Amino acid sequence: MKDLPKTNLATLENQIPKGKYMLFFTAGWCPDCRFIKPAMPEIEQKYSDYTFLKVDRDENIDLAGEMGIMGIPSFVAYSDGHEIGRFSNPDRKTKQEVESFIDSLNK
Repeated sequence: MKDLPKTNLATLENQIPKGKYMLFFTAGWCPDCRFIKPAMPEIEQKYSDYTFLKVDRDENIDLAGEMGIMGIPSFVAYSDGHEIGRFSNPDRKTKQEVESFIDSLNK
């Protein structure tokens, strides 16, 4: 998973004009983020049509604010530069919940 450097929403959307991307908002101090982190390589492999980008919420606090990301971990999906869905709430997320979210995008 690639780390997204500090950026803002306009720059981000210009960097991902084509293809499918999954933003994974996380932070090192977040216990719920540490809970899902071990499952991420499997999720990435299963959904290889997406490029996964790890977004450090603390480093990208302005981006998180612009996008309305209040709880982490959060997932935001993009296709061809446009947001197509998000799984964002303050709850712990399981591998099955993340996969169900991604599956729902392909319907």
